[in-house]
Amino acid sequence: MSLRESTFMGFANPVDPRPEELQSWAYHPESVPLDSMPPDWDLLIAGDVLGPTLFELAMDRQCPARRFALHCMHIYAADGVRQNASSQRKRRLKKYVERAEEVGDEPMQIWAHNCRVLMTRPELFDYEEWIEGGLVRHPRRLGLFHRR
Repeated sequence: MSLRESTFMGFANPVDPRPEELQSWAYHPESVPLDSMPPDWDLLIAGDVLGPTLFELAMDRQCPARRFALHCMHIYAADGVRQNASSQRKRRLKKYVERAEEVGDEPMQIWAHNCRVLMTRPELFDYEEWIEGGLVRHPRRLGLFHRR
């Protein structure tokens, strides 16, 4: 039985979910609605531990929680371009961007493009767009010389 076929039984610790729990939830997001999760759950989970899982979920066109995973990848990317971001985070982000450019569909290619813009011009970071979900709600390619 695959994760997609199994039923999600809940998080042992929603503040620090295991990758397999997050993946199982993503295919059954109605089992634990987002509004019942801890405040700023997206910010809590959009780190290096769950980054690979979130990226795979965002790449999966069939994932019911894909938009949420894509939102978390925007947070991951914004954190990865900070001046004091770890070199590991920057390397991982670059690999995700390259993979999304190579094999991603349109939403992931737009994400990759926007990440490249942000990597080139970190001063174009906009909290509402990257952290609060603006680029997921209103997907578009950012320009290097225009804020919106």
